[in-house]
Amino acid sequence: MTKVGLLSDTHGYLHPKIFSFFKDCDEIWHAGDIGNIETYDKLKAFKPVKAVFGNIDGGHLRLLPESQVFMCENVKVMMIHIGGYPGRYAKGISQRIKEVRPKLFISGHSHILKVINDQRNNLLHINPGAAGISGFHNKITLVKFIVNKEMISDLSIFETDRKISK
Repeated sequence: MTKVGLLSDTHGYLHPKIFSFFKDCDEIWHAGDIGNIETYDKLKAFKPVKAVFGNIDGGHLRLLPESQVFMCENVKVMMIHIGGYPGRYAKGISQRIKEVRPKLFISGHSHILKVINDQRNNLLHINPGAAGISGFHNKITLVKFIVNKEMISDLSIFETDRKISK
């Protein structure tokens, strides 16, 4: 069993409650737009991190992959920053999903929390929304869940007003 903390679009800001919300997680996955290497390093000092770079990430963060495909327990995961969502995948993503055949597809970029069952591709799509304070979103959101063998369960969402977090 693996407990995963998932976030995206921190844009260089880590809300203090990230650490308490993710305290029981085994690892953190970041779906891009980390913002700066200091933010990435703080997350890595807290828990093991899997991450992809986003469109605002530069410098050392560009050493991260643009997309990752990996196994978590018996679940194949595909993570990319700009991926869209079922019915509106970004250019090239539908084809990549057909090739990779993930059970869990994770993307960020939109700043909108979405959890969608994609029946056509037999996968679960999760966009954790935005964990930072830059952007148009009104809420900071984080997601955590459990992967146990081939099952994804116990999904929990953290949400707080962005204005309070400044």
